[in-house]
Amino acid sequence: MPTPALAQAPDTLWFTRCPVPTATGIAADQGWLAAEFAAEGIAVRSLQDVPAALAADHHYTHALPGLFREGGNVPALWARSCGERTRLIGLTWIEERQVVLVRAGSGLRGPAALRGLRLAIPRHPIGIDFWQAMALAGFTGALASAGLALADAKLTEVPAEPGGGQWTAELAALREGRVDAVYVKGALAVEAALRFGAEVAVELDAEPDRRTRVNNGTPRPVTVHQELLDSRPDLVVRFLAVLLRAADWAAERPGEVARILSAETGAGAVGVAGAYAAGSHRTLHLSLAPDRLDLLAQQERLLRDHGFLPEPVDVAAWVDPEPLRAAQALLAARG
Repeated sequence: MPTPALAQAPDTLWFTRCPVPTATGIAADQGWLAAEFAAEGIAVRSLQDVPAALAADHHYTHALPGLFREGGNVPALWARSCGERTRLIGLTWIEERQVVLVRAGSGLRGPAALRGLRLAIPRHPIGIDFWQAMALAGFTGALASAGLALADAKLTEVPAEPGGGQWTAELAALREGRVDAVYVKGALAVEAALRFGAEVAVELDAEPDRRTRVNNGTPRPVTVHQELLDSRPDLVVRFLAVLLRAADWAAERPGEVARILSAETGAGAVGVAGAYAAGSHRTLHLSLAPDRLDLLAQQERLLRDHGFLPEPVDVAAWVDPEPLRAAQALLAARG
């Protein structure tokens, strides 16, 4: 039996990321992931760049053994809960604008104003409805900052519109008076709010307690399949080292990061500037610090309480800290 480090290399390493700020997206833009493994004839490909039939639903299920995923924690926790043998090897915390929107002229301001309102809860016909989970977590955080709970408001289901854009169904329901408040986040949400003329009632980013902002992207996990970690841990370490290099590079180049974010999110300059606070380019570094793991455990409990997870996920048991430690050492050795 070959040792894991000497096992046959895969022909292809895959990566996937959400359309948000990620070290993976930065590294891909710079060509560093492909360059890292080119000498060994290992191709590095993005699920976002291949036909849907080939990409399948691996971004959500992580059923592809050679896949690295940097994306929302709802699908990552769900895949683990469903029995997929993934491991958590890093977490980021990137402040990505989270707000509760209301109709223009409503006069509603502050978390306490949400009491008794009809809150939009989207429903999408997908395997794991992370949109619905985001709304529930967002409203939970907003209400909690005023000492309230979801039971103090009226959860109102809004079915997604076929072919509609992000937040379109919820914002249309808001404009038409069928709901009173909509949770949104990110660059495209900034642009959507402008199109629909909605106003901000709650700025979750302004809350001092980070626990009110725990959601699909906060914290955001990097996961890998146990099969790759068992067979070629050296490849996992090198991949992470590239992500650490990308985070270091981004910290000194806000203009370049804004350009890359526009390409990643599909939003224009207004959306990117409105969604990501000054200094966000310095927050792409991976960590497995206890506070981030505690915040992820909070998210796991919320998802379990609302029926998104078929089985509990033990966050502490899910973590493998060794690849990140080894990647940090490798990057330091490379200088």
